[in-house]
Amino acid sequence: MLVIYILMSWIPNLQNSSFGLLMARVCEPFLAPFRRIIPPIGGMIDISPIIAFFVLRLASRGVTQLAYYFG
Repeated sequence: MLVIYILMSWIPNLQNSSFGLLMARVCEPFLAPFRRIIPPIGGMIDISPIIAFFVLRLASRGVTQLAYYFG
């Protein structure tokens, strides 16, 4: 979902559609903390989704290891 949401930023009219607003409602709560910590580079390039993917991957790996350990 994050990939779709990020790609939608390249098409402005798509973000304002009902689908775009739904995606924003789902993805923005996850991305907002990263955007507060990491400001856009040059005022335009937002790298916070890269960090968000990295954190999501670490969390997924941690849950998998816990499941393996306790399972």
